Amino acid sequence: RACCVVLWFPPSFKQSTMASTMSTTFKACSSTVRRPPSTLARGAHLPARSLCKPLISLKPLIRRGVRRDSSSRRRLVSARAAQESDEEVSGVVGGLGKGNANVQRILGFRQTDGAEEVPKWQVMVQLSKPGTWVPVVWGVLCGAAASGNFHWIEGFPRDVSQSLACMILSGPCLTGFTQTINDWYDREIDAINEPNRPIPSGRVTGTDVAIQAIGLLVLGFTIAINLDQARGHEFPTLTCIAIFGTIISYMYSAPPFKLKANGWQGTYALGASYIALPWWAGQALFGELTLEIMLVTLMYSVAGLGIAIVNDFKSIEGDRELGLKSLPVQFGVDTAKYITVGTIDGFQLLVAAWLFGIGEKWYGLALLGLIVPQVVAQIRYFIPDPIKNDVKYQASAQPFLVLGILTTAFAVGHNPYH
Repeated sequence: RACCVVLWFPPSFKQSTMASTMSTTFKACSSTVRRPPSTLARGAHLPARSLCKPLISLKPLIRRGVRRDSSSRRRLVSARAAQESDEEVSGVVGGLGKGNANVQRILGFRQTDGAEEVPKWQVMVQLSKPGTWVPVVWGVLCGAAASGNFHWIEGFPRDVSQSLACMILSGPCLTGFTQTINDWYDREIDAINEPNRPIPSGRVTGTDVAIQAIGLLVLGFTIAINLDQARGHEFPTLTCIAIFGTIISYMYSAPPFKLKANGWQGTYALGASYIALPWWAGQALFGELTLEIMLVTLMYSVAGLGIAIVNDFKSIEGDRELGLKSLPVQFGVDTAKYITVGTIDGFQLLVAAWLFGIGEKWYGLALLGLIVPQVVAQIRYFIPDPIKNDVKYQASAQPFLVLGILTTAFAVGHNPYH
């Protein structure tokens, strides 16, 4: 077999440059082939692919659109992100995290490659990160279960339709709004850590962000007002929760507050937004939201704080460069990873103790059982390397965390005094 390499150069290409390029290319090709002379003498032929391998290896760089004027750090980060996006995620729950690349991109789990042509609507959906809606929707379901007044059969279709509306309020509307404005205010950091995200890559403009954010916010408030009216609330509980959540999300991302720049404040605000607020919305929709339950969910939100810290490890380089005081930046990777597992496990244990205290020992034992695989995932993935294994850890541990939240909700709904 023979290999024919054809190099085409534009007319403006200088001859000296052409000669240099051809010399370098064929030197690289020849250096790749390492066969003893005796082998060649016997008539063995070299595979064409082995000769062209150095040229083929250039393809990922061309596809990623690496520019000559980019810094070496940004090229390494972009290459690393592209490599990680192709990796399959395996964990305690088999297959979780695997799937079609296009689906992963739309859900916000995978960033668009620099050379990919993606429809604008997909980019806008990706900006709202649908993958982050799941824990919020789950929180609404937990709150409905904790109310003790949600009925699948007796209340059908009213209870089901109203719970779905509340999930849309908490997930696509308010969480989508939060993720959209967060990406806008993080555009400088993302340009360093993840330059292929929709805004730093130039696929989304400031006008696009404003239209989407305002539209989601208006739709969310409209749903909240109508749900309060449909349930006959004298006090507009859901509307107030929606307004409070919107204020917290804005303070989390935007200056001059930018809570995420202040370590503990930002991570706790994020954890509460994913656990406490959707629970409050679900329970207030179907029942009475008591102060005790609010405190318990806020305590559970400290475990969510630990999950929020997990996401900070991959951004440590950009956070340090821009002066953001995330916990990995303040305490270093080694200390921060133990703070993370301590908050996740410790406050779940406190909730389990509370369940034993109110007489729900079986639910307490179930919660303890769900903490065990989380600890296993921490030992296996997170503690050895929290930066490299953050996705694997979350795919392995978070399902058990959210199942623990639902277990606590069932305990509250089952208990006659709560």
